[in-house]
Amino acid sequence: MTKAVIFDFDGTLCDTGIGVKKSAKYALDAFDIEAPDWEELDFFIGPPLLVTFQEKFNQSAADAEKLVKKYRERYTNIGLYESEFYPGIPALLQRLKNDGMLLGIASSKPINYVEELLIKAGLNDYFDYIGAVSFSADCETKQSIIDRTLLNLDVKAEEALMVGDRFYDMDGARETGVAGVGVLWGFGTKFELIESGAKYIIDKVEDVEAVALGLYERCENVQKIFSGKVIDMHVDDITLSNDKKAVRECVDHPGGVAVLCINEDDEVCLVRQFRYPYKEMIYEIPAGKLEKDEIPYDAALRELREECGAVCDKLVSLGEIYPTPGYTNEIIRLYYAHNPIFTEQELDEDEFLQVCKMKLSTLEAKIMTGEIKDAKTIIAVLKYKELGNKQ
Repeated sequence: MTKAVIFDFDGTLCDTGIGVKKSAKYALDAFDIEAPDWEELDFFIGPPLLVTFQEKFNQSAADAEKLVKKYRERYTNIGLYESEFYPGIPALLQRLKNDGMLLGIASSKPINYVEELLIKAGLNDYFDYIGAVSFSADCETKQSIIDRTLLNLDVKAEEALMVGDRFYDMDGARETGVAGVGVLWGFGTKFELIESGAKYIIDKVEDVEAVALGLYERCENVQKIFSGKVIDMHVDDITLSNDKKAVRECVDHPGGVAVLCINEDDEVCLVRQFRYPYKEMIYEIPAGKLEKDEIPYDAALRELREECGAVCDKLVSLGEIYPTPGYTNEIIRLYYAHNPIFTEQELDEDEFLQVCKMKLSTLEAKIMTGEIKDAKTIIAVLKYKELGNKQ
């Protein structure tokens, strides 16, 4: 059972890349050391600076110390403030604390820098221990930092996760007996995370919580079954959190949009069509799938025009829904449109439907009696009642 989640800092919690790389380039240029452009200095993210200057630029320990001093000259005053926490990190930390997790940091970054950025972002209080280095002793190994963090959190290695973006993080996790969680939003690659023994490799910030709670499912193999006009089907072999194997039948969908369109008489524009899978005539709000690379907002305007002949100047977002998360990754974006102008429909050749208008109050009543069963329509009406009237 996981009791603690330990994070690397650079490239995992915080995108410090611009400041680190520009400061490294500043130091190298100051000593006339030939180096790539700053954009190509990703290898400075993660490991101790002294090590990187020595290994990548063949510098002596004494010269590397001079480079680090010059690096900090820029980083302390400028580079530090070129950092930004990754989207979703504050919400993740809050959820993990709500789950009862201890949180720690194991970083080769000087603790002064780490704490200043955390305090500036209002995130410092989430962490029970910050394992970082001092300016005078910044060559501590990742294994040692993780060990120190485990000790201060008072948890065993098997009760913790180490979350990081580079092989240094995964190597340190393996050497301390902690399960490594490699993340793909930082500066490392999937290949290096696999090579360094990451138990989990994730590409979404919220997946950290799924791993910590023992709910994450690892994909091991994908077998393509069918590729069609709208959907692709595949069967995936997965590994559960208890290392048992399972199979998931999945449908990939490009996503769709749906529009709750209401005129000045409080009438909702609906379409009524025969839905083959149910063998039934169904009332629903105008909707359709996204075309390749299409922006959802533009797709909503298009579907409203094509299906109903309705044109609006502006749409208001009602959020998004996962209609059937058990087997498909489809996302439907919901919108509200007010007081449209009606023109001609632009239906596809294989599309036959009836456009009708229904009082919002009547639509609500039919939803409650079960006469209208379409999920996106029901949810759009609910969200409009709670959100739309407030906008």
